[in-house]
Amino acid sequence: MEIPTYKIALIIGAGEGLSASLARLFAKQGIRVALAARKIEKLGALCGETGARAFACDATDAGEVERLFGMVEREIGSPDVVVYNASGRARGAFTDLVPAEVAQAIAVSAFGGFLVAQQAAKRMLPHKHGAILFTGASASVKGYPSRRRSRWANSRCAASPRAWRANCRRRAFTSPISSSTAAFAAAPVPSPPTGRIRCSTPTPLR
Repeated sequence: MEIPTYKIALIIGAGEGLSASLARLFAKQGIRVALAARKIEKLGALCGETGARAFACDATDAGEVERLFGMVEREIGSPDVVVYNASGRARGAFTDLVPAEVAQAIAVSAFGGFLVAQQAAKRMLPHKHGAILFTGASASVKGYPSRRRSRWANSRCAASPRAWRANCRRRAFTSPISSSTAAFAAAPVPSPPTGRIRCSTPTPLR
């Protein structure tokens, strides 16, 4: 099987953690990188380090997401790797959760992921090439005390492959990535981390 070659990566929800590690990894592999966040001022050092371009975007706004892809295409090129790393989380007992805050967490973590993946898929499917990656956490498949909003929002990590399998029949790929797995892959350490690591294999959009 031929190993696909990727040229341009777009990371939405860029910051100092996992997304920064992925940006460095992509840049090291010769992949051009575009970073998107609501506040891009914090991305200056990472852009300087990786040669990335920064774009402002609110991932919960369909119009802004569409404009983001248009700007990246015009200024860099059409991304063939898209990583959705934006998330909204908060701790609290179930009975103390504020409905508006839960709605916002779901909007950022799940609805935003849908908007981004939709724009990415529209561009990748005609070429039968591309990868859409969703970062998440073990909270997407396992509940923890005081992290219920995180679990609901991160359910995109578990649900994404089923959704795209059911709706697409061309050759592109989508995969959820546990933050612990991706961080280990992007910044290896001398010895393997302890505990369980969750990560699915790429799922064809078919």
